[in-house]
Amino acid sequence: MDPLTLGLLVALFTVGVLLSGISVAAGLLVVSAGFLIVFDGMSSLSLMPEIFFGKLDNFALLSIPMFIIMGAAIASTRAGADLYEALERWLTRMPGGLVVSNLGACALFSAMSGSSPATCAAIGKMGIPEMRKRGYPDAVAAGSIAAGGTLGILIPPSVTMIVYGIATETSIGRLFLAGVIPGLLLVLLFMGWSLYSTWASGDARVLRSTPYTWRQKLEILPRVLPFIAIILGVLYAMYGGIATPSETAAVGALLCLLIAMVIYKLWDPRQLWVVLRDSTRESVMILFIIAAAGVFSYMLSSLFITQSIAAWIGDLEVNRWVLMALINLFLLVAGFFLPPVAVILMAAPILLPIITTAGFDPIWFAVVLTINMEIGLISPPVGLNLYVINGIAPDIKLKTILVGSLPYVACMVIAIVLLCLFPGLAVWLPDFVMGAEV
Repeated sequence: MDPLTLGLLVALFTVGVLLSGISVAAGLLVVSAGFLIVFDGMSSLSLMPEIFFGKLDNFALLSIPMFIIMGAAIASTRAGADLYEALERWLTRMPGGLVVSNLGACALFSAMSGSSPATCAAIGKMGIPEMRKRGYPDAVAAGSIAAGGTLGILIPPSVTMIVYGIATETSIGRLFLAGVIPGLLLVLLFMGWSLYSTWASGDARVLRSTPYTWRQKLEILPRVLPFIAIILGVLYAMYGGIATPSETAAVGALLCLLIAMVIYKLWDPRQLWVVLRDSTRESVMILFIIAAAGVFSYMLSSLFITQSIAAWIGDLEVNRWVLMALINLFLLVAGFFLPPVAVILMAAPILLPIITTAGFDPIWFAVVLTINMEIGLISPPVGLNLYVINGIAPDIKLKTILVGSLPYVACMVIAIVLLCLFPGLAVWLPDFVMGAEV
């Protein structure tokens, strides 16, 4: 069978298997084993265990459970509520500043946790009731938090960036730095739209500011500053040449646990057990997907599907930006149905040779890919953040949350266009801090 036709068949079977409800990792293993048996014979299965476990034999993978523990320790405390309250006290003198403080809290909590659902849950529990109480429409209250939560996979430390770096053998340090300016750009776009929609409403309750004394502003800072210091310390250790990403993640996880125990009195062994249990569960899920994706990539390469698709794309006489538009469309659709980690691990082996042949920077592409995955987090039918918000505020209809999120999807599309027009938004900071790649 022609490799391109075989690739289409693999794609259809993969979509069908994953839509059946089976876990992503198990689905990839089933598809890989089935096609290897049919087209390469039973003997090809002998390499599957070696590839599966070999994919996990990577020191950089240690950073994934460490960053997850770091985020879980923060999410298990009142850090999100304190962060929200601190920004509210400093920003609410600005008309419509409450929604801006929510988005700022989402950005900072994303940098501490690296998790979109955790960001939505931590900030949403405080922010949504407060915004509704002060007259903000349900769509704005829910949509802004759902969109702000997506920043967790772009602003470093990001587990998604770590997975991309491992899948494409790209520097994780560069990927983290590449997400900083685009992440801040998205925050500004989100805030700009939020302020405009707030002011355009003309609602006096929403536009009214709440004054706080300097004492009230300063008394909340001691609870928040230690976590921010950890983030800055982790970044300094990583880019100052003091430690590798895996080592800094381990130190960051330990410090977050200690601060949660000292400041927030997280002494109960049962609470600590929940943090470690949930972190282990999420880590194993991600590592299982990484290992299964390694087997899936081997199957694609063994059947010459990856090479044939790359050669076919290379032979197409189309403008490279038309090609990038098609890739973005593919990523957007994939993100509607699959979690970001699964999309990256499945698509990276195919897309990386295509984008490099077309002259695109893999670091820049990682940011574009991640923003596409952010759109998927607030888009049906999966739209994980939509369901997290719905769980926090069950009386707000899912349709209302979706409608409130749509303007922020437009902001993400604008960010992708700006990245295409000005690639330096993603690659300037990594080159400045770590030097240009040869």
